[in-house]
Order: sequence, then structure tokens, then C-alpha cells
Amino acid sequence: MRTQFIARWGTQFIVSSLTITAGMLWESSSTKATEVLQISEFPQQKGSTKDLQPFAEVISQNTTETEPDIELTVIDKLLNEPVFSPFRREGTVKDSTRPVYVITGEEMEAQGARTVKEALRFLPGILGDGTVGTEVNALSGQFIRGSNTGQVLILLDGRPINNLGGGGFDLSEFTTNNIERVEVLPGGGSTLYGSDAIGGVINIVTRRPTEQITTETKVNFGSYGLNQQSIQNSGKSGDISWVVGYSRTQAQNNYRFRIPEANFEGTRSNNDALFNNFNVKLEANLGKRNTLTLSTLYLSKEQGVPGGVPIPFPQFGQGFFNSLTENNRKYTDQVLTDLTWNSKLGSGDDSLLTARVYADFLNTRFDNRSGAITSQNRFDTKQDSYGIQVTHNWNIAKNQTLVYGFDYRNTNVRNTTFNYGTNITRENYDDAIGQGAIFGRYEINFSPSFSMNLGVRQDFSSLVNGSFTSPSVGAKFAVSDATTIRANYIRNFRAPTIANLFNNNPTNIGNPDLKPEKGDSFDVGIDQKLGNIGLLRLTFFSNRVSDTIAFKRLTPPVNGNTGTWENIGLVQTTGIEASLNLQLARNVYVFVNYTANDPRILASANPAEVDKELRFAGADKLNLGVSYENPQGWYLGVLMNSLNGYPTNNINTEFLSGYTTFDLKMRVPISDSLVLTGSLDNLFDQRYQLFPGFPDGGRVFQVGLSSRF
Repeated sequence: MRTQFIARWGTQFIVSSLTITAGMLWESSSTKATEVLQISEFPQQKGSTKDLQPFAEVISQNTTETEPDIELTVIDKLLNEPVFSPFRREGTVKDSTRPVYVITGEEMEAQGARTVKEALRFLPGILGDGTVGTEVNALSGQFIRGSNTGQVLILLDGRPINNLGGGGFDLSEFTTNNIERVEVLPGGGSTLYGSDAIGGVINIVTRRPTEQITTETKVNFGSYGLNQQSIQNSGKSGDISWVVGYSRTQAQNNYRFRIPEANFEGTRSNNDALFNNFNVKLEANLGKRNTLTLSTLYLSKEQGVPGGVPIPFPQFGQGFFNSLTENNRKYTDQVLTDLTWNSKLGSGDDSLLTARVYADFLNTRFDNRSGAITSQNRFDTKQDSYGIQVTHNWNIAKNQTLVYGFDYRNTNVRNTTFNYGTNITRENYDDAIGQGAIFGRYEINFSPSFSMNLGVRQDFSSLVNGSFTSPSVGAKFAVSDATTIRANYIRNFRAPTIANLFNNNPTNIGNPDLKPEKGDSFDVGIDQKLGNIGLLRLTFFSNRVSDTIAFKRLTPPVNGNTGTWENIGLVQTTGIEASLNLQLARNVYVFVNYTANDPRILASANPAEVDKELRFAGADKLNLGVSYENPQGWYLGVLMNSLNGYPTNNINTEFLSGYTTFDLKMRVPISDSLVLTGSLDNLFDQRYQLFPGFPDGGRVFQVGLSSRF
């Protein structure tokens, strides 16, 4: 059940926020926020504003003004944060009619985020803790506005990387050493990006080359055998620039834990992990109006799969079939590569053509070596994806921008099972999906205070029911210098995965007649400047998903198959995202954000689920942080993450308790080229479970040293 503490805290926060907003609206449009803070007082993310995608900023609407070299408030810092995902071009937070949240590489370093999964923890709008643990290798789970992980689209530098075999993408695969920023765009994005964007979009932006030859090295040590090293070299020589890097992460994760529901206490075993990640990016200036960029990531991870403690009650409940394993292992190696050409068209700076070809190879192997030899299996999944993106960004007039183009992606996935007892390999599926689309998005500024955008996308698919039309509309109106109101509607969809369609093994069979899941996302919000000291962003949203794909048990079995998938159910999520950033004094900052979700099952094949809360996706989240940051790079922060209780089944008879953790973070410059970082997470050793029978790691520490020369 929802904890009283969080519910009361969240209610008080929302009421207080609305009171502040009402008060500010009551004031006259009055004065613009006084600029009090030197720009040099904000940590500068390497490769940020000055290093955006070539040519993009010269055609980005509302970003053509020269950035002031005098003073900026915390408000300006937030609103001028560069983002790509709301526009499919470079822009800023203030340009978007959509709420979008960003964490930079500098902030990831200060917070001790080892992976992209961990970097999302303190952002509003997303429940990103995952469902099977808090270790560096814990499987990532993203829940945005009542959606599940498969309904959130993952982009790498603006192009899709979702796994079309089983759905989603594990964000714990990405270590943060090569990440410039991560953007979270709640509310869907099918108009610009197509399938899988029902709940929202997460865009991972990798580093771009620096002008000067620079080498960065980092080492990090921590609890339970954590051991990380990374090196990055970046620079430019003539018309060629580059970023080349390597990162290694190792951990044992052999902590003590207990599961009271099972009367169990022990040490986590078979929980080790080893990452080896490589990144290469090469850029060539082909004259003054063309660039060519080759980018490749290699992500490799080997890890133990320890399983969970069986929960005896309730019988056949969420944790009833858990088992602890000593020998089960998981291996992934993934290659993500693309070649991008940017060209200024015509003779001016108002037209940019971007053409990209990409190829991804995702390989996963799971070894189940538990039990009798006849029940031991190896599961192999190999996915090959090839894609094309062509986008034209065109300022057709001083106050109008048109973004249009086409996408194509072909994905083949082969899944097999090898039985160690019989030495027989069985093919579960070997099929492909072809997805193509044309899209367009038109933006117009009717006046300095009022703008709108209209978008539409037509997707075509090799699936019988795979084609879809995704319109969108957005608007924002500046009531005053301090107050901006915004509203959006987006139509979204998600095509079935290849496993949903074509799987054929002893436990389930695919359904080739599945229709895409369909979503309608609405939001209305307000951005309110609080004098010259802060910014409040409030968003009320409704996200409706129909034709939800769900597993159905077959009784009696059909040709030995005991289950299949079908389009069942309707879920509507309503809620609020609230984000408040303040500068209380010189170098002293506070942030508070609150995400409330209420995903209700409005229709289901199981009558007992109707009007119940969708499992896992409905937790309310509260984050709070107080930090000291100065121009010399010092950082000291105390951060709180609090999640209320949530149901683990759709009939709401099983729940997990909420939890609240406090983390201490620091960043200390030792010299101009040497920085010490450290964190003590879960200060009060709050123990909890993210899935029944799967424990957290408790209190942990890490200490790191980085150098730049």
C-alpha cells in the first residue's frame, strides 16, 4: 500500500507548488528575473553548447541569439540546456512545448552514476530503479507515465536501438564515461520516432571531439569489489577530429541480505559482473559546409544471475517460483555503429540535411545451469538491425521551421534453445520486421509570446497490422516574462515484438495477428520563474494505452504450448510531474521533484483487474537534493530518493513497501587536472526489495580519482 509519509509529503508539495504558482500568476508581468550569477559559477560540461552537432545550432529556431557572457541565473541555466529529442534537431529546453529533463555528464560524475540506468534516478517523470536489484549490473527497467520498459523508446544520438526481439533495452549496458548528457522526454514520441514511444523517449547523447587534444583517465573503487577504470582521448588535427575510449567495470556484489517474508538470511552469491566497453567517434570536415561522422560503440558484459529467494506466501504469488542459482550466467556483446553526413544546403545557414546509415548487432546468451542436466538450457538471441535516417531541418521563414524526412529499419532476430542433456538445439524463432516511415513537423512563432507545432508521421510495416498514423500538436504561451503555459497531444503506438508474433517453444507460442498497442498522450503544464532564484515546472498528464499486448494461458495446451499473446486491456494513467530548482544563496542549490502516477486498468480479459492499479508502474516518486557548488568545481550534495509502495500484481493483492534513501556525494578538485570524487549511498542502510525476493545492496561507498591532461 502507498506509504502515508510519501502521500502526505507529495500532497503538501503539490499544494505548496500550486500556491506559489497562483501567487506568481497574480503578480503583474513585471520585471524580468535579475541576473545574479556568473556563468563561470556553473560546472561546464565538456563538449556541451559549443560542441553541438555541426551546423544544427545555426538553423535551430530561438537559439540564434548570442549567448550572454555576463551573468546567468539558475533559471537561465535550466532553460538554456541543449536538447534534441523534442524537436529531432538541436534546441533548448525553453524552446520545447513538451516537458523534458536532462542530466549532463558533469552531473553524472558528481552523483557517482556508473551507468545510464543510475543516471536517471533523480530525474522527474521516470521510475528508473529497475526491478531486480541496485547493483551496477542490475537489469534496467524504465516506467514512464504508466508504461512498461518495452513501451519506452531508447535513442542513441537520436536514432532507435530498442530490442525488437523481446522489447526494451537494458540501460545498465551503458557506462557513463562516454556520455555527454541523457534526455528524458515523457509522454510519447511516435510522431518523430515511430514505434515503442508510448510512454516516453530516452535519448543518450555521446561525447563529441574537443578542439584541443585531451586525455582523461578515471579510476573508481567501492563496496563489494567495485573496480572501474576508463580512459578517453579526444582532439582535432586539421580537418579530422576524434574521440576514442575504453572503460572496464568489475564488481562482486557479495553483500549480506535478508528476506523476512521467507525467513531467509544469507550472502548474495553468483552476482559478479565484468564490463568491457569501447567507443570510437571520428569526424571529418569536408569543406566548410559538410561533415562526415563515424561512431561505434562496443558494449560487453558478463555477469552472474543469482536469482531470487522463493516467497512461500501467497501460494503462486509473484515471488513463489523464485530460485537462487549458483551457476547461471548471462553474456551480452553489442555493437552499435552509424555513419552520419551533415550538409548545409543552398548558400545560407537556414537549411541542414542529415543522412545516416546504421547497423546494430545485439547478442545475448543466458546459461541456465541449475537443476538436473535434462533441465539445463542455453538461450541464445542474435539481433541484426540495419537502418537509414534522412532528415531535413529548414528555416523556411524567420519565424517558421520545418523538419521532415524518412526512416527505415530492418531487424532480424534469431532465438534458439540448446539443451545440455540432449545436445539438441531448438529454434524458437528466426524472423524479421521491416519498418519505414515518412514524417514532418512544422513550428511557427506567431509572436514572441505564442508558438505552435504540428506533426504527423505515417509508419509502414511488414506486419499485417503494423502500419500506423501518428499526429501531434503542441503550443506554448508566455503569459508574462515569468510565466509560460504549454499543452500537447501525441498519438503513439508500439508494434509487437518478434517474440510476441513468432515465438514457438514448449511454454508459449506467438500470435502473428497481434495489432500494435495504441496510445494517446495529453499534457498541460506551466513553467514559473520564482523571482530570480528559481524555476517551477508543473505538468499534469493523461496517458491512455489500448490494445495492450498481454500473455494468455492456453487451457488445454495447443500442440504442447501452454500460452500465447493477445491484445487485451485498456490502461489510463493520470498524474503530475513537478520540478522545482532553487538557488538559496551564492553556490547553494536545492532541487525537489515529484512524480505521481495512477495507472488504472479500465478493461481486461480478467474482470478482477478492472479499476485496479497496473503493477509496478504506479509508484509515486519524490526526489530532494541540497548541494554546494562553486566555480572551482567543488561539489557537496545530499540527495534523497523516495518511492512509495506499489502493487506487484494487477489484482492488487500483493504489494511491496516503499523506501527512502539518502546519499552523500562530493567532488573535490585537487589541482587543475586532478579531481577526487566520492559517494556514500543509502546512508541509513535502508533495506528493501524492488521485486519480491530480490534484495537491494544496502549501504555502499565509492571513491574515484580522475585526471585530465
